[in-house]
This record gives sequence, structure tokens and C-alpha cells, in this order.
Amino acid sequence: MIGMMYLVLTALLALQVNSAILLKFKFLDDSLIGVNDKTAKTNQGAVKGIEEIVARNRNQAKDLAILKQSESVRERTAKMVTYLRDIRTKLLDATENKSKNEYKNMEASDKVANVMLGGAGSRDGLGYKMKNELNAYASDLQKMVPGFTAPALALDPKEDPSVTADQKSKDFAQLNFENTPVVAALAVLSQKETEVLKYEADALNKLAAQVGATTIVFDKIGAFASAESNTVAAGTKYKAELFLTASASDLRPTMTLNGSPLRVDPNGHGIVEFTARPGGFDASGNAKASWTGTIRFKQNGRDTTFTKKVEYTVTKPVMQIQSASVQALYFKCGNKLSVQVPALGAQYDPSFSASGASTIKGSAKGEVTLIPNSREVTLSVSSGGNPIGSQTFQVRPIPKPDIKCVVGGREANEKQGTPITAVRNMQLRAIADAGFATFLPEDARYRVTRYEITLVRGKRPAMPTRSISGPEANLSDVVNTAREGDRLYIEVKEVQRMNFQGNTESVNVSKTFNIPLI
Repeated sequence: MIGMMYLVLTALLALQVNSAILLKFKFLDDSLIGVNDKTAKTNQGAVKGIEEIVARNRNQAKDLAILKQSESVRERTAKMVTYLRDIRTKLLDATENKSKNEYKNMEASDKVANVMLGGAGSRDGLGYKMKNELNAYASDLQKMVPGFTAPALALDPKEDPSVTADQKSKDFAQLNFENTPVVAALAVLSQKETEVLKYEADALNKLAAQVGATTIVFDKIGAFASAESNTVAAGTKYKAELFLTASASDLRPTMTLNGSPLRVDPNGHGIVEFTARPGGFDASGNAKASWTGTIRFKQNGRDTTFTKKVEYTVTKPVMQIQSASVQALYFKCGNKLSVQVPALGAQYDPSFSASGASTIKGSAKGEVTLIPNSREVTLSVSSGGNPIGSQTFQVRPIPKPDIKCVVGGREANEKQGTPITAVRNMQLRAIADAGFATFLPEDARYRVTRYEITLVRGKRPAMPTRSISGPEANLSDVVNTAREGDRLYIEVKEVQRMNFQGNTESVNVSKTFNIPLI
């Protein structure tokens, strides 16, 4: 509102003066004077408020110094306001106006010029002295209240960016009082008084904010319970402490956790949260650890720090590993394991590494596939980057498959002999070890890929040796050539195994058949 009044005042000064406009200047001046009187009372009340707070805080030395500063500000402002009001009186006397309510001449611009500007070109009028007094007041306020910023109150037009270019050649007194009716000059004085009182109010507010800043008032009281443990076994004692806590709304403590800054919530509670690291676990799977917290705040103008060391116990998480072959893994096979740590609950975020094996993380939480490449494997488990534990497994060699010769839909009889006609369709089957096939069916897929067949008569071959690729063979030529008493000599040359990833590898299997033909 004050800013708008000043703009109106500046605009009215640029207008051709008539009685209606002069009356508006009078109304504007009256309004500003009324506002200023109320502001002065408010500022006096601010000083009184500071005094009451100082007394309530037991008259601490620092607070008393601030009170003295506020009183000095009030005295300096009162002196400045008195000075401006004295100029008002001199203007009224010089223009033959008894008081603001008994104007004989609201114009009298020539007499205003004599008082405020002085004789022709003399620059000894009150306007020039007033400029110096206003700027001295702003400077004094900055010295009284450290850190308070108070720009100059009276600027020459060339220093004021709000003044138009056609007025830049004038000085402060000329701009405000040249060719100016007395009612307009009074309004200028009222406006400057308003700025003075505003500076005072801002300075007092800054001082008031500093009073009691070091006094701790515990205005929040509540109940708090601390239990030895939130988990208790049936038949054992539950132990806890119940006590009152108090905190101060205005207290803004800083806190650290092991030397690092700690987040403090709006209630003044430091939020302690960290991941417990594994330590030197004892035989019971427990490790002692501690953390140190500090709380720092100002008390009676000094930094006060409280330090608290809190001890706690880290329990070694128990890993539950499930697998059909958990006691021993199979070499170069996909041994699927499920590794769970119930103590971690929803926070369990496992990752796996192994020595003596490669790992493949499963789609479900805790699932991992181990592919051993040595006789012993150590699986290490972490959760969220924090080590949980490790376990060592022995590695079994893969049992070799049993090779069976099937002819005519039946297994060939090496003791009693096989009919010649039955060997027309022959198949060699590689049968996985039953236990191995049960544990790891996807790694127990075997196939005879190459073997040789020789028809033997007496001690010599009855026909050239045939090489068969794949498990099945059509032996029609053998049937047509064979005689009762001949033998089929079969030697297995190559067997392959397909693993859980669909890759094949050769299996070192030595197997021969010597089947009599009847």
C-alpha cells in the first residue's frame, strides 16, 4: 500500500496543480501520517516483546545485548521521525498555515522552494540537509544491527533507476520540492517517514529472531519404551524400560552416525539405518558390534555435543540349501540348488559366486545352478552386496552309462545265442545310472553315436567290418550271409551325453558284445 501511495504521489507532482489535486495531496498526506503513527506504536511494541522474552529467558548476557540494540534502534528512529516532523512544522509556518487542518494556502510552492531549496542557486535549503540525515539514518541502522542491509533512503535522480530521463539532471531536493505545493511537500515528508519506520520494523524483526535462539524450551513431552528384544520365547521373561522423553520444537540439532551426517526428521529424531556387516562369529553364530551417534546443538551460545555408543549383536544368518543331490554335486552337470535365508525375510536379495564351479542364477529368488569343474566347490552367498556365508560341496564323477544291445525288440543273449533273423534290426542303447538319472534327468541323456560290427566265423571274419553311425543299424546283409554257429562281434566306439543346456560331450565308455548266432 505504501509503495502504491508513493507512485500516486509522484504522478500527482507531474500534473498541473489545481484545487482538486491539492486536496488529494492533503488526503494522501493524512493517510500516510495515520499509517506512520500506527507503525511507530507497533515498533515500540516489538521492543517491549523483546524485553519480555529476555526476562523469560532469565536475562542471559547475549539476549540483554540484543535488547540494548533494539532500544538503540528505537531511539535513533524516534530522533529521525522527530527531525522530519520538525521540517513539516517549518513548512507550515513558512507558508502561513497554522496546522494541517487549517490550511490558509495549500499551494505556496514558492515558499516551499525557499525553505527546502534555499536562495537562488544556494543549495542551503532543508531538502539538502534532509537527504544527508536520511542516508545517515540508514547507515547507522546497519552499524547497530550487524548483517542488516539498509540501502540509502535519499537518492539523486541520476542514481535512481525509477526516475525518468527528463528528470535526471536534477538533484534530490529539486526533484521532490521544486515547483511543489506545500501539501505535496508534506506528502513527500510523510512518505520518507514511512520508509524510515519500515527500516526500523525490519531491523527489530531481525533482532527479535535472535532473542532466545540459544535457550532450549522442552515443549514436547511423550512416552517411550525400550525393550531388550522384540522377540521373546515362550516361558522366558520379556524386559523393557518405560520412560518420559522431552524435546524442543525450536531446537534444530545436527546428528552423525559414525562420523557421517544423519538425516533428522521434523520431530527431531535421527533416522539410524544401516546394513549389519558380518563379523567374527563365535561358536553360537553371534558377533559383537557397535555404532556411535552424536547430537550437536547450541546451548547458552555454545556448541553442545552428546555422544552415544550403542552396542548390538549381529547374528549369522542360517542358509537353507535344498537339492536332490545337496550332499555332493555331479561334475560338469547343472546341479540346481535353492538357497534361502529366512532371517532376512523380504530384504533377501541374493547373489552367488563359486570357486571350482560356474554359476547360473535362477528365475526365482534364491535359485542357483552350479556347474562344477573341480573335485570341490565352495558356494558363496551375498544379499544386497553383503556377504552372508559360504558352503563347500564335494563333487562326484558322472557314473558311466550301461550299454545294451537290443535286437528284434529284445536284448541280445550273449550266453544262449540269438536267432540269426532277429539281428536284422539292431539298436545299441546307452542307459544312465538310475540314481544319476533320478537326481539330474536333464544331464542323464546318453546316445551311442558310433560302433563297429563284425560277422565272425570260426576265428576269421565272414564279411568286412561295418561301421555304424548312430544307435540303430539294418543288418540285412549280415542275416543273408550268416550261418548257425557264427558270432556277431560288436565294439562300441563313441558315446555322447547331452547336458541340461543342450550341449553334447563324448563319454569314455569301453564296451564289446560277442553274440552267438543260432
